[in-house]
Amino acid sequence: MRMHRKGLPAVESSAPDGGNRLLTILVGAAAAVITVAGLKAIAFLVAPVFLALVIVVTTSPVQGWLRRKGWPRWLTGAVLVVVVYAVLLGLFVVLVVSVAQLATLLPGYVAKADDMIVQVTAMLAQFGVGEEQLRDVAGSLDFGKIAGLAGTLLASVGGLLTDLVFLLALLLFLSTEATWAEQRFAAISAEKPWITTGLRRFAAGTRSYMWVTTVFGLIVAVLDVGALVIIGVPAAVLWGLLAFVTNYIPNIGFVIGVVPPALLALLDGGWQTAVIVVVVYTALNFVVQSVIQPKFVADSVGLSTVVTVLALVFWSWVLGPLGAILAVPATLLLKAVFVDVDPRSRWVGALINSPSVALAPAVEEHPVEEHPEDEPRGAQDVS
Repeated sequence: MRMHRKGLPAVESSAPDGGNRLLTILVGAAAAVITVAGLKAIAFLVAPVFLALVIVVTTSPVQGWLRRKGWPRWLTGAVLVVVVYAVLLGLFVVLVVSVAQLATLLPGYVAKADDMIVQVTAMLAQFGVGEEQLRDVAGSLDFGKIAGLAGTLLASVGGLLTDLVFLLALLLFLSTEATWAEQRFAAISAEKPWITTGLRRFAAGTRSYMWVTTVFGLIVAVLDVGALVIIGVPAAVLWGLLAFVTNYIPNIGFVIGVVPPALLALLDGGWQTAVIVVVVYTALNFVVQSVIQPKFVADSVGLSTVVTVLALVFWSWVLGPLGAILAVPATLLLKAVFVDVDPRSRWVGALINSPSVALAPAVEEHPVEEHPEDEPRGAQDVS
């Protein structure tokens, strides 16, 4: 112990040295950049693996329920795999049929699209827009490529078949491993209980988010298909499937889902039909996704709107299109690994959680802190 000149003990600061802190930050930032670059480089592998993991985590309660009914372990895994396979293959068949239907419809709109461009350019010319600029814009809009677009869509669907086979194989192996999840958690908890706590929070949050999003996605898809059929927009089932998938994309999924049917309605029935589609979509999706759905999913996910939007942009950039769908589960995993497992990092939760969660009493949000055995050993072994 260091002594003052007057014989009094000097108070030693527990704060880390400024140089060491800066070095730690720089090393951590460099490691983060390298990790992100690595994830982006192998996104073709990471994205489907994580998607399979999310599906298994979401459907794992079915296995637990069957186990409590006395079913053998291998049979519960087999039932889960068969059910998931049936759902995914059913969605794939609907997608193929709908895209094939769209491919036969699109070439018929080429002449109508060209006429619409002529009308729009004539209207803009009345408002003083230069003829040369209008000719350049009209020349760049080659709607004769619509027929080629139909073939491209079919080729893309064919390419999805390879990804689907890989995903089904991953689901088979992960579902088999999931039957031993509780035993693995028990083994981890015996040594590092705080890790088990964080992983369980990730699983619970992901499961709740995916179930709620799936249910409300089905509701939105059925309502949208019914509305499009009544309005008379072609390929209504395809746009309903698109609405279901984009429901997993937080905040902006609705915008992505409404653009294609609105454009097709514009070509098929004119601007009045397109406006009706936009208004109906907006009304249905606003009520379901913005009013009802958040009441069910907000407390389980607990991420603020800003964090959700940033996560959407980040994971879409890192993992591609699947990153938009997996943005919330991926963020929950990072939160579980780097925030929830260490009580000393829980303050970060106050920055990234939604207000209802961040401002909740600590005893409700972090009951694990009351138990010393749930803390890292480094926090216990002070000596």
